[in-house]
Parts: sequence; C-alpha cells; structure tokens
Amino acid sequence: MNKTRLTTALALASLSTAAFASIGSPADVTRTLNAAGYAEVRELEYDDGLWEAEVRRANGLWGEVAIDAASGEVFDAMSTRPLIELPQVLASLERAGYTQVHDLDREGALWDAEALDAQGMRVELRISGYDGRILNVRHDNDD
Repeated sequence: MNKTRLTTALALASLSTAAFASIGSPADVTRTLNAAGYAEVRELEYDDGLWEAEVRRANGLWGEVAIDAASGEVFDAMSTRPLIELPQVLASLERAGYTQVHDLDREGALWDAEALDAQGMRVELRISGYDGRILNVRHDNDD
C-alpha cells in the first residue's frame, strides 16, 4: 500500500511540474492552455511577466485568462479554484512590506495594485487572486 501511495505521489508531482513549466513563446502558451483543457486560444499578449489570452473553455464559452511566464500557472476566474477577497490581498501585501496600498482592482483571477515598497519607491503590483502571491513588481514612473 505504501508503494502505491509513493507511486501516486510521484505521478502527481510530475504532472504539477509539467503543468508549471517556463512559458517563453506564444506557441508555449497555446500548448499550455490546450493541455489545461482550453479548446481554442487567441489574442495572446505578454504584459509584465504574464501572458494574457482569450480562450474557449470546455463549456464553449469564451473568456480571458492569464499565464505566469515563469511558472506556467494559469489564472482563470472561472476555474474551480477559490479566489481571495480584498482583505486577504491587503494582508498579503502588508506581510510583504508594502505600504500605502491603493488603486486595487481585481481583473479575472488577478489583482492589480499600486503601493510603496520597503524603500519608499512607488510600484505597480500584479497579485495572484488565488493566494495573494506577488507575481510582478514594476516601478511606477508616473509623476
């Protein structure tokens, strides 16, 4: 029985690793999304470390998703993964050392925010709507 559990655990680990591989090209994005069950992919765009695409889901409905280029993780607000709410996002940013957080906006399974980092620099953030991880930090050069 322990051998069966180990085999199952190893199989699941390999699936997770394959699902979350580095995504460097539009062809990689399309393959990743097709493997995740999306039938069609169009309107690919790379923005701040994330790929964005319009996809046709298994139910035939079209919608937008984002893919983390570093990990290959797919962010889809229509998935079965629960999304966190504003208080959890704010707590995550506070734990990471960001202050004066403002202009928070959820788009699909991602949150966008502006804040001051630990050095007092203005930054724009992209945050996972699943667990509050900071996916991208960009210095805000707007005055």
